[in-house]
Amino acid sequence: MIRQNKISIVTPSFNQAQFIGECLDSVRLQNFPNIEHIVRDGASTDGTVSILQKYSSEAPEEELRWISEPDGGQSDALNQGFRAASGDIVGWLNSDDRYRPGCLAAVDEAFRKNPDMDILYGDYTWIDESGRVLKIRREIEFSLFILSYHRVLYIPSTATFFRRRIFDEGNFVDMRYHYAMDSEFFLRLAHQGYRFKHETKLLADFRWHSESKSELDPRKHLAEHYAIALHYSKAIQGLKNETSRRLAFGALRLGAGMLRYSEKMLRGYYLEQVLEQMPIFGRERVVKATR
Repeated sequence: MIRQNKISIVTPSFNQAQFIGECLDSVRLQNFPNIEHIVRDGASTDGTVSILQKYSSEAPEEELRWISEPDGGQSDALNQGFRAASGDIVGWLNSDDRYRPGCLAAVDEAFRKNPDMDILYGDYTWIDESGRVLKIRREIEFSLFILSYHRVLYIPSTATFFRRRIFDEGNFVDMRYHYAMDSEFFLRLAHQGYRFKHETKLLADFRWHSESKSELDPRKHLAEHYAIALHYSKAIQGLKNETSRRLAFGALRLGAGMLRYSEKMLRGYYLEQVLEQMPIFGRERVVKATR
């Protein structure tokens, strides 16, 4: 009999009562036999705690563990959860996002088939506040160059899973970053030699809404991205002045973007997007792809 991995899901939460029920359900309804869901809530005041109490009263204690108390923000909550996780595999699911049916079974199978893999990331969808699918997002194979410089993070944290050894070896989210902490974390792991693999399956739904961090202050997000790229790029560091560094960063970012878009075009992603807009055939494709 094949031994399934134990999977821990870590969810940072703060005032997401509107969405956290969907997040919890998306984990609970996986019907995966060996799972724990760890929620670290930053003392929400919007009804989140009542929802967590309701769900925990209906689930075994080992399946849903949560705490609500003041913390240092999303990165701090994530690190608390990563330290508490006991699974062989650890997932990062924000409280306004959700997993798709069959996600954890696919993740377990992928890790068992690829024993040398450290980080797995999959494809995902964009959804709106009501949960309606806006777009299917097919991603690229791992590229350190694109990860280093492209303005868009192609590794979606909501569809990313880690082997436990990453945290056992002392790797955690850098709390200095509030908008691009995922970019820095993935880039640091890549520079340390951890191995990434792309799974071409839809694993999760990423939600766009007016209060999402991605929407609130894109300028701060871009500023953090530049600081992170500068920290890890010896090519940029070697330039003598800030103007030269900014120009080099812009050129490298343009090149990374062209490489990403080229790969997505070769994979047929943009054709798929066009077909989705067609009134009959496209709609049938979306239904099949999102099951």
